[in-house]
Amino acid sequence: MMPQRVRLQLEAAAQHPTSIIGCRVRREPPKSTERYTRWINQLTPDQLLTQVFTSHGPTVIMPTWFCSRAWFFHVGPFDEGGQGVPEDLLFFYDHLRKGGGVVRVDQSLLLYRYLPDAATHSVLETTIWTHRVRFLEERVLPRWAAFTIWNAGRQGRRLYRSLTAEARRKVVAFCDVDENKIRKGFYCHEDSQERPKPRVPVLHFRAARPPFVICVKLDLTGGAFEDNLRSLHLREGQDFLHFS
Repeated sequence: MMPQRVRLQLEAAAQHPTSIIGCRVRREPPKSTERYTRWINQLTPDQLLTQVFTSHGPTVIMPTWFCSRAWFFHVGPFDEGGQGVPEDLLFFYDHLRKGGGVVRVDQSLLLYRYLPDAATHSVLETTIWTHRVRFLEERVLPRWAAFTIWNAGRQGRRLYRSLTAEARRKVVAFCDVDENKIRKGFYCHEDSQERPKPRVPVLHFRAARPPFVICVKLDLTGGAFEDNLRSLHLREGQDFLHFS
C-alpha cells in the first residue's frame, strides 16, 4: 500500500459518503492478469457503474475498498458462508442495491500481488455466473421491453438459457459477425418445454436493434469488436451493457 493511500481515499470518502472508494493498482508479477489489470485501471467514472455485470466482478477490487464505517454497517456484513462464497461480489451488489456509488482515486496506490492459491480461486465460475444473471435480471431487464444478445455463440446462448422464462421472452434476436451463424438464421432452444420450441433470429450486428446485452469479451479481438461497437454510436448503460 502506498503511504498516501489512506489520505487520498479518506478525502474522496468525505466527498462521497455513500460510495465505495477504490484506486488504481500495480500488479505483481507485472505481466499477470494483464487484461483484468487494464480493466481495473482504465474504466471511466461512468463505467464503474455500467460494467458491474461482467465476469471481472466489482469494478473497484476489494483490496482497494475504502468506505465509512456507518455505510459499511448500513449495507450489512459480509456473507461469511465460507469457502466458495463470492463475498466481495455479494457485498458489492448489496451496496449498489442500497444506492451506493463507486469512485476510484486515479492513482496507483496498491501493489496487487497475484497468488495462484488465493481463496478467490475456490469460488466456482457457475456460482458467480448465477449471481450475475440474477443481478442483471433484477437491475436492468425490467426496464427493457425487448433486447438483443450480442453473441450467437456459446456465451450468448448460455445467457439465454440461464434467463427466467419471462426474461427469455424479451430476447428478440441474437447478433454476431460469424457468417455461418447468420446464414443459419436462428437459434432453437432445444431444452425448452414450450411447443413449438422457441426459435430466436440470428442477425448481423448492423441489422440488429438495441438495447444489447453484450456477451463478447473485451480486449481480446485486437480492437475489432470494440471498433464494431463504436461504429453504432450507442450509449453504454442505455443502449448496451457488457456481460462478458
